[in-house]
Amino acid sequence: MPKKVLALAGAAAAVLGLAIPAAAQETGTVYVVHGIPDTPVDVYVDGQRALDDFAPATTQGPLQLPAGAREVTVFPADAADNSGDPVITANAELTAGANVTLVAHLDAEGTPVITPFTNDVSAVGAGKARLVVRHTAAAPAVDVRAGGTPVISGLTNPNQEALTVEAGTVSADVVLAGTETVAIGPADLDLAEGTATIVHAIGSAEEQTLAVVPLVIQGLHSAPSGVPAGSAADPAPYWLYGIGAIGIAMIAVGVARPATGRTRR
Repeated sequence: MPKKVLALAGAAAAVLGLAIPAAAQETGTVYVVHGIPDTPVDVYVDGQRALDDFAPATTQGPLQLPAGAREVTVFPADAADNSGDPVITANAELTAGANVTLVAHLDAEGTPVITPFTNDVSAVGAGKARLVVRHTAAAPAVDVRAGGTPVISGLTNPNQEALTVEAGTVSADVVLAGTETVAIGPADLDLAEGTATIVHAIGSAEEQTLAVVPLVIQGLHSAPSGVPAGSAADPAPYWLYGIGAIGIAMIAVGVARPATGRTRR
C-alpha cells in the first residue's frame, strides 16, 4: 500500500462533520478535487462502488447531497472489490446547505491534508467573470501573473484569492513570490462571462509534480438562468450522494477550517 495512502486514514469523522456546514436547506452542493499525486483510490458508498480508480488531478461534482446516514468505505485502488481491510470505514449523518469544494492536497511541508473551501456563487456583473486561485501545493508562496503582470501576490498554502475580471481568454502563469521563476504554466484560461473559474495549484515542488486542476462553476450571471453547476458534470446516482461529505478518499491527519482567503474586486 502506498505510503501516502496510509497517511490518509486519520480524521475521517472530523471531516465528515466539517465538510458540509449545517443549514436549513435540505441539500447542498459539493465538489471534490483530488490533488495528491500518485494516490488513486476506490470509494464505496452503502456497499456499492461509487468511484473506481479515482485519479489524482481530477475532480468530481457537483453532487447534491440529501440529509441522511451513509456508510462509506475507502480502499486502495488495487484492492479487491469491497473486500479486505479498508483504509477508512465511517458512518456519516449528512447535512447540507452550502456550496463547497473539498480539496485533498499536500500542505506546505508535503503532508496529505484535506481543506474545505467555500465557493462564492454570487452573481457577477455583465461581461464579467470570477477567477479564483487556490494554493494547495507543497510549494512556497507564489505570485500569479496574467499576461506577465502580477495580479495575485504572496499566496500561501492553503489559501485562496478571488478576482472579478473582464470575461475573455487570459494567459496566466505562477511564479515564486517576488521572482521571475516560473513554477507552473503559462496556460490560457478561458474566463467565460457569468462563470467562476477556480484554479487549484497541486503537487510538490520538491518532487517536481506541480500542476493545476481547474474547476468551472457556471450560471453566475446577474440574472442567472439556473442553479450554479460545475462544467461537464453528469447527474449523480443515489448511491453517489454520500461522496462529497467524506471529502472523497483523501482523509488526512489534519483538517483545516473552511478557507475563504483574500478577496479582491
